[in-house]
Amino acid sequence: MGAFLTSIADFMWGTWMTVLLLGMGIYLSIRFKFMYNFRRIGFHFKNTYGKMLKKGEGTGSVSGFAAACTAMANTIGVGNIGGVATAIVSGGPGAIFWMWVSGLFGMSTKACEIILGQRYRVKYNESMDEYMCDRSFVMKNALGWKTGALLLGVACFVLGPWTCSVQSEAVTSSLFEAFHIDTRLTIIVLGVSCFITIFGGLKRISAIMERVVPFMAMLYILGGIGILVTHYDAIIPALTLIVKSAFTPMAGIGGFAGASVKEAVRFGIARGLYSNDAGTGYGIIAHASAKTDHPVRQSSWGWGEVFLDTIVVCSVTALSIIVTNVYIDYPKTTSAQLTTVAFKTTFGRYGGYFMAIAIAVFAWTTIIGMYYSCEKSVNYVFGDTFANKVATRIYMIYYLIPCVLFYNVEATSLWAMTDILSAVYVIMTMIFIVMKHNEIMRLFNDFWYRYLPGK
Repeated sequence: MGAFLTSIADFMWGTWMTVLLLGMGIYLSIRFKFMYNFRRIGFHFKNTYGKMLKKGEGTGSVSGFAAACTAMANTIGVGNIGGVATAIVSGGPGAIFWMWVSGLFGMSTKACEIILGQRYRVKYNESMDEYMCDRSFVMKNALGWKTGALLLGVACFVLGPWTCSVQSEAVTSSLFEAFHIDTRLTIIVLGVSCFITIFGGLKRISAIMERVVPFMAMLYILGGIGILVTHYDAIIPALTLIVKSAFTPMAGIGGFAGASVKEAVRFGIARGLYSNDAGTGYGIIAHASAKTDHPVRQSSWGWGEVFLDTIVVCSVTALSIIVTNVYIDYPKTTSAQLTTVAFKTTFGRYGGYFMAIAIAVFAWTTIIGMYYSCEKSVNYVFGDTFANKVATRIYMIYYLIPCVLFYNVEATSLWAMTDILSAVYVIMTMIFIVMKHNEIMRLFNDFWYRYLPGK
């Protein structure tokens, strides 16, 4: 089964997907005049991290920062830790360069998702007091494809939960590696705590995420900086190796089997996408509930999320693995365990303890963030009715089944399945952006040239 899933994932993430994602990101960046890449960074910072403590202006269910934290619960997690490690093991250090490239141009793609989510969101009043949107809402309200929207909604809430097995595997393996905790006990605690949180709905989810996500992200970054300080003389060689192996095949050395440029690009783009979600459509869902006075103002998080996720957190993980040489010294170790080993080789057993806790918290927040995304598909299918309220409660149980039953599936199979679902999401999101391109640009121009004249 693992080989079968991997073959499908390899096909879907072949050259055509790389061209599609990078091509769309580059095209959108040009059309946006690089506003989300390296221009107007001061404006984006002011409207993202500069407003962390403000409730936001305009209509919506939660603050812009709370919505972003719910989104970052999806992005800042195991993808930054296990995904980066997998990219290096499979594609070599050069995969990190392509991860950076995907993140840089993915900022514009993510901004488009946020604009679409804000533009086509709806308000549910009968079954729940909440603004919401997801891919199905966009498909129906923007494109008029009612049947396709219904089928997509069903597919998303049926298949979506199975990607959570990646998170469960990371939690159980890392806690066992550090503390030798019985995986069954870990799964029970994980399942119960997740259920209690998601049962409280959007308000509880966003309230917890805006406290936990920034705190754990900062602690993890500081831990990674500690590794880099300890191995400061290896930082420049590591950066040189990343750039060089992005364009030149890397021969096998020690326990590392080597990697071609094609593998570097393939795994760098795929793991980068899973890490920052740019192009998957998750931005449509998470940011639709945000209070804002204009969709384009909220889209500043297209820069904010990807910058923190890919340029900062993923880079910290990648450099920690490369400067400690663990991807060569521990050839049979991959995913989150490899990053844990990097911390253990630098800080001893305390580094392992820290990483186990960090991975557990990141995976926990990701499972919750992904639940919110899947729940919106349930909301679409059942509508603003009493049936939606009942279905949402039942769905909480179904959502957690893969987490607690399939945590011990081989990591390679889990990542392959996640790649397949991500590829499907990407295709749908690209269709939305292409079909509503003129509407997105109209809102963008309205904001920059009329709403903020002279800015």
